[in-house]
Amino acid sequence: MNRPVLRLCLFLAACASVLAADPAPKPPVTGAALPGLEAVDSAMLSLLAKHGSPGGQLAVTYRGRLVLSKGYGLADRETAAPVTPDSLSRIASLSKLVTALAILQLVEEKKLDLDARAFALIPHLTPARPGKPDPRLAEITVRQLLQHTGGWDRGVSGDPMFKPALIAEATRTPAPAGVEAIIRYMLTEPLDFAPGTRYAYSNFGYAVLGRIVETLSGRTYADYVRARIFAPLGITRAFLGRTAWDQRDPAELHYYDPPGAKTVRSVFPGTPGLVASPYGGFHLEAMDAHGQWVMRATDYVRLLAALDGTRPPALLSPASIALLTERPAPPVSVDAAAYYGLGTQVRPINGRSGTGANWWHGGSLSGTITHSVRLANGWSWVAFFNTRRPQGDTLAGDADKTINAALGTATPPARGDLFTAPIR
Repeated sequence: MNRPVLRLCLFLAACASVLAADPAPKPPVTGAALPGLEAVDSAMLSLLAKHGSPGGQLAVTYRGRLVLSKGYGLADRETAAPVTPDSLSRIASLSKLVTALAILQLVEEKKLDLDARAFALIPHLTPARPGKPDPRLAEITVRQLLQHTGGWDRGVSGDPMFKPALIAEATRTPAPAGVEAIIRYMLTEPLDFAPGTRYAYSNFGYAVLGRIVETLSGRTYADYVRARIFAPLGITRAFLGRTAWDQRDPAELHYYDPPGAKTVRSVFPGTPGLVASPYGGFHLEAMDAHGQWVMRATDYVRLLAALDGTRPPALLSPASIALLTERPAPPVSVDAAAYYGLGTQVRPINGRSGTGANWWHGGSLSGTITHSVRLANGWSWVAFFNTRRPQGDTLAGDADKTINAALGTATPPARGDLFTAPIR
């Protein structure tokens, strides 16, 4: 063998040795699944790799039976702790369905009418600044708040829930501004459109709904939800999250900005230096009714299964399920194939709403992407991820397509229920 060929052979052998000795580590996978769901594991791992998420959590039910509850990848890169089914995560805007359930329970108890004027129900919250309120504010109904048709458009005037320093200064209240200070500030801000005339996603509208729950129930929003929604289902590990790193729960995922993201000044005055955006770029404590809950994917999918009694106890009556999935009144979403109901997106199947429709919702905060899906064919699933790209994040959309496709190839397990077995 001549020398050039020999050198090439030695070089290729050395490369092969290095590659064999140092393969890319596979993300850990924890938890349990019934047979036939292997494609779902592949789907989740592909999503982590494509979107650079350190970890994710997924729970899947079929007709009310838990068939998969798993963690994928890392809850914390620094400690190499894996995500497990017991890991906790901010659920972001998946909190909105929880609030909608609370409102519908009050409707069932005849303590509330969906077409009641919303701000008349919270008269103790008065304007914090001089100025004449927009007269259309008095026309906004509870139903319109639930359907995001109240009149605020964050694409036009911004999202007040993410302006805690500005609002604290304007209302002369301690920074960062709490939810009541934000509402009192908004009482003299003009609406962006006439209530009920179009859809525009509004975190602020759900902040108002949380205060309505408190006023009509005589409890704090958190106490009401824990007692009336979570406790009947046996959900004991759900709570309102905290912003700061040193106030997180030990079981919470570490929320990561993408590589290269800039640190920010904390919304909490007096915090030294700069912080990662998930731990001070916004005031989570002001977001209870639209984005503050922390829980496990397994518990959220249990909530989905209990909505209509697919897995007892039923949280809502059939009449309330019909309201939950009802199309908004014209002119909103008249010709749209999908629309926003009460706390959830809805796509009717063959013209049917209610349990004959697909429901879904996404959630997004710095360091967090969440997505829930309830399909008319019996599958439901919830996924959490512990990173988010700052602009144009497609993880939720990709998760929707990828996991639904994987479930489309799966054979529903004929028996077994991980709700009744240990999940580790």
